[in-house]
Amino acid sequence: MAAAAHGHNPAAWTGVIISFIGFGIAGVAMILPSPLLVVAGLAVVLVAGVIGKAMAMAGMGKQPSPHVYKSVEEQTEARAARAAVAA
Repeated sequence: MAAAAHGHNPAAWTGVIISFIGFGIAGVAMILPSPLLVVAGLAVVLVAGVIGKAMAMAGMGKQPSPHVYKSVEEQTEARAARAAVAA
């Protein structure tokens, strides 16, 4: 998981921070009997997902590694190189 650097980007952190605020609002609203504030907090959580996705689509998310998607020829060459080293 560490090699994938999952979530280490501005889009993910922004979404998490806004979600945390929304869960905090909803949590406080449950202590104070306020159903309207609970719904408002959950709406903030949903908006956080939309904002995070929009930021990722705008280029602030994790960029795919060029090593993840290899052509069939590159995969075959890599296997042959590993086999030659192992032999």
